[in-house]
Amino acid sequence: MADGTTRPVALITGASRGVGAAIARALAPTYDLLLGGRDGTALRAVCDELGARPWAVELTDDRAVAEAAADVDRLDLLVHSAGVVRLGAVAELPPAAWRESFEVNVIAVAGLTRLLLPRLRAARGRVVMINSGAGQRANPGWTCYAASKFALRALADALRQEEEPHGVRVTTVYPGRVDTDMQRGVREHEGGPYQPDKYLAPDSVARAVLAAVTASADAHVTEITVRPAAGPVS
Repeated sequence: MADGTTRPVALITGASRGVGAAIARALAPTYDLLLGGRDGTALRAVCDELGARPWAVELTDDRAVAEAAADVDRLDLLVHSAGVVRLGAVAELPPAAWRESFEVNVIAVAGLTRLLLPRLRAARGRVVMINSGAGQRANPGWTCYAASKFALRALADALRQEEEPHGVRVTTVYPGRVDTDMQRGVREHEGGPYQPDKYLAPDSVARAVLAAVTASADAHVTEITVRPAAGPVS
């Protein structure tokens, strides 16, 4: 992936739409971008828009991830925005829903981070994990998702302490409800109206990420909580 550029390099997962795509747009003026996402058509559109390179890898395929990570010669910023939401009471959800949630929301994050840490250490770079209000408070019917996000929170907290001596900074962003396709699916499951004016815009989450990664050298931004000015906060 060597290209002779002097601009920093960022890899963003889940960048084909929603929050991930918004983060990519916020970083595009100053970063060379590698963008991951499951929707190939949408991902290509975002890459074409931003002059980014696609990094279309199934994050739960360990071999594919290892091969793709080996092609990343240098990296200054890793943003984990990919995730899945599986809702339902403990009495309702089958084990497969739990496995998928932890595979995508936690294990894939840990695995990719592990593979890219040598590059991040060399750059004294940053890791940003997009969490959720569900990673701060568990509600009925959200147990599976909240458990995975609480685990992601623990992963970030431990990684931050492990990697600070190596110069790597780790930030967790906790957004409230965001106006995305994923949120539409959530509201359909809940049986409630979809009211985008009561949710955060993806750009608002992207600005929080930008604030974290552009903080001055003496400031380690560890956590950012972003809530809608009105409406639900979960």
